[in-house]
Amino acid sequence: MNFVFISPQFPDSYWNFCDRLKQRGVNVLGIGDSPYDSLSWQLKSCLTEYYRVDQMEDYDQMVRAMGYFTYKYGKIDWLESNNEYWLEQDAKLRADFNIQTGMMPEQVCIVRRKSTMKKYFEQAGVPVARYHMVSSYEQGIAFANTVGYPVFVKPDGGMGAEDSYKLSNEDDMRWFYSTKKDVPYIMEEFICGDIWSYDGISDSNGDIIFESCVSWPRSVADIVNNKDHLAYYTANMLPDDLREKGRATIKSFNVKSRFFHLEFFRLVEAKEGLGNVGDIVALEVNMRPAGGWTPDMYNFANSVDVYSIWADMVVYDKTYVDLTQQKYYAVYASQRYGKPYVHNFDDIRARYAGKIVLDEEIPEALSGAMGNHMWTAKLDTEEEKDEFIRFVQETY
Repeated sequence: MNFVFISPQFPDSYWNFCDRLKQRGVNVLGIGDSPYDSLSWQLKSCLTEYYRVDQMEDYDQMVRAMGYFTYKYGKIDWLESNNEYWLEQDAKLRADFNIQTGMMPEQVCIVRRKSTMKKYFEQAGVPVARYHMVSSYEQGIAFANTVGYPVFVKPDGGMGAEDSYKLSNEDDMRWFYSTKKDVPYIMEEFICGDIWSYDGISDSNGDIIFESCVSWPRSVADIVNNKDHLAYYTANMLPDDLREKGRATIKSFNVKSRFFHLEFFRLVEAKEGLGNVGDIVALEVNMRPAGGWTPDMYNFANSVDVYSIWADMVVYDKTYVDLTQQKYYAVYASQRYGKPYVHNFDDIRARYAGKIVLDEEIPEALSGAMGNHMWTAKLDTEEEKDEFIRFVQETY
């Protein structure tokens, strides 16, 4: 099997995907824009060959790289990046090189636009917020007057929480319309809820072979806009209602043979037309693993190796990983440089010695949402989880 992995060098941990493929006898070919000498030794050891392009956004260069691999190694069986930024280009390359094992362009259009997602959530029986595609200021005011302030705006095809805003009054609306970028935006009624994600891997029939869940802060957008720190965790259980809604959503979107990260609100205030406190409401879908170190957090929380589960899916269309092991809380907490923290790095490492499983400086490309330095701890109880977050992020 020939597998082309797009941008295998970012994030750093993605060498694990390549490594597990190689362990299963797959010929792993990488395309990226980083010099070969800058790749980690782990990544170099599991790539058969690496083709460097000057700019990955240059589609002609990507086509030349694919043509070279096809000429040298024969038909390409799989192509994947597991990265939101490259989903559309991945799909175009699959279509152009007749690779049938991943999403095609028409499918990616559905999962990359917040507005088009809503139909498929509704088909899955998941309520969705009312929305308006941003046009004129007057129409925005009319929408806000209909659903009530605040409203939430974000790029319809955006990634993460960048350029997303809560607008609480007409002054905020005027500011948004006078400063917004020239891209399509979606405006939605504001949902007050905790964010839970249903994460996992599906097989070629759209059946789930691994599932987990993550609890996120209510507004990652506020963290980005206010340059705050981030804390979130992978739970040691999967609520039944989240499993039900998550599986139904996967079937509705016809998600096959890939990692997924589906986001939902759990209401903390009743919302007319959407549900009562505790009910689940749609947020958005992402057809790749959650960002940063979250795949490793799946591992710590579930005592598994999701890189192996994913590689099993690619090669065998099922997994041989034992999914019945002990569960934990995997808890991420970061600090943001410039904030007056009570506890320094040494304090944190001493207090949680033996429980910290990741202790990392965060790359600039991820720091906007994730902070500047992070620790992840593997803990047994909800009380320990809360105390860890408090200790890391307590300020004067």
